[in-house]
Amino acid sequence: MAKRVAIVGAGVSGLASIKCCLEEGLEPTCFERSDDLGGLWRFTEHVEEGRASLYKSVVSNSCKEMSCYSDFPFPEDYPNYVPNSQFLEYLKMYANHFDLLKHIQFKTKVCSVTKCSDFAVSGQWEVVTMHEEKQESAIFDAVMVCTGFLTNLYLPLDSFPGINAFKGQYFHSRQYKHPDIFKDKRVLVIGMGNSGTDIAVEASHLAEKVFLSTTGGGWVISRIFDSGYPWDMVFMTRFQNMLRNSLPTPIVTWLMERKINNWLNHANYGLIPEDRTQLKEFVLNDELPGRIITGKVFIRPSIKEVKENSVIFNNTSKEEPIDIIVFATGYTFAFPFLDESVVKVEDGQASLYKYIFPAHLQKPTLAIIGLIKPLGSMIPTGETQARWAVRVLKGVNKLPPPSVMIEEINGRKENKPSWFGLCYCKALQSDYITYIDELLTYINAKPNLFSMLLTDPHLALTVFFGPCSPYQFRLTGPGKWEGARNAIMTQWDRTFKVIKARVVQESPSPFESFLKLFSFLALLVAIFLIFL
Repeated sequence: MAKRVAIVGAGVSGLASIKCCLEEGLEPTCFERSDDLGGLWRFTEHVEEGRASLYKSVVSNSCKEMSCYSDFPFPEDYPNYVPNSQFLEYLKMYANHFDLLKHIQFKTKVCSVTKCSDFAVSGQWEVVTMHEEKQESAIFDAVMVCTGFLTNLYLPLDSFPGINAFKGQYFHSRQYKHPDIFKDKRVLVIGMGNSGTDIAVEASHLAEKVFLSTTGGGWVISRIFDSGYPWDMVFMTRFQNMLRNSLPTPIVTWLMERKINNWLNHANYGLIPEDRTQLKEFVLNDELPGRIITGKVFIRPSIKEVKENSVIFNNTSKEEPIDIIVFATGYTFAFPFLDESVVKVEDGQASLYKYIFPAHLQKPTLAIIGLIKPLGSMIPTGETQARWAVRVLKGVNKLPPPSVMIEEINGRKENKPSWFGLCYCKALQSDYITYIDELLTYINAKPNLFSMLLTDPHLALTVFFGPCSPYQFRLTGPGKWEGARNAIMTQWDRTFKVIKARVVQESPSPFESFLKLFSFLALLVAIFLIFL
């Protein structure tokens, strides 16, 4: 049984891993190369090697009720979408509340993680670290890697003919911190992911002109969904997920396109994705349509050629003068402290069982946490991964034979569509609720809606039809949290409390009362048909 566990990185997944180890009676030691916790969410004015970098204005794309740790809600006075400074404060509250700081060694870089000579028997690892230019080595029974995938920038300059002749300034979005540099400049942002879109919108408030270049397009949605609700609290429910996964992919895709285009007709704005069969990561931006329609941001296709002081876009011969180019072209990831024989990265993904365990190791004592892109928040995803992984490291839960794990990994790499539900065919993509439920099943912590319907029907209905918030993952099983039910039943209260500062008394109408009664009866019929 693993006792001493080395954890690499003190970001959101690293903190969850420390806590999970402590809950299972293990002895975690977390190595963090910077001088503070927080990982991605800790803003610094300068880019730090080996750590994700963010710009000053970053706000969470998942609302606080959907992106918290499962047994530690955000403070109720926090905004629904949390600025990075408050997000960092939340992580520090979490670390203090569960007394995690004493298990973290700051300013300590992990140089190498290698198998011990008797690994086939012991499963142990030798971890070499560097602190203040002093190297140390220690033996651990298990290792959890929580370094994320936003540290190694991807900058394909070879794909942009003439870039070496460009006399203006160009840099990767990883280097971006403040919009001041764009004042009175003509700016080109290449890449229409969340970072590229954010930067283009920010630049448009100061720049003379802003172009946003995209090859494949993207689905842009607002954080504010139907009736002003947070988008993920409406979209991410067990009922909707079951419905989506029960319908053929073309129908689900058509319904989703129709819903998204109700807010913004993507074809009219030049944003519509070229490949609409596979799900692309949503671009969360509330301002982009307004900046486009007022002529502050111009959408353009891919780059044909870069000249000394201008660019030529595909499908046109016109040169557009440009002063600054921002490459929002994404990231690659690697594990420089691990040998390729342990974890090999190919085509943007690693060969990991359930995105966590290398399948070929003689002993399952190495876990990669947070190397996944779910259609949902990373905090509860990484936390759930850690809960299962720690029980595997401890020996409570067992992995299937290597042949079974390798077969599943290879099947995922083939990217074969299931023909039902959304098509998650990109590297590291996963169906959030389905994936979480699978891991919860392994540790007997998945909510049992059938028994819940008999014992606590109000809770069962809220769990099934309401937001699939992380508190659901603590209703039962190991790590059960007594406050989970109350957190679920009051999640909408916390959502509205921070924004509903002005209350107006409304007199109920008879028609509204009748409609509510009719809706309740329809709901009962739906439940009967579902659980029949």
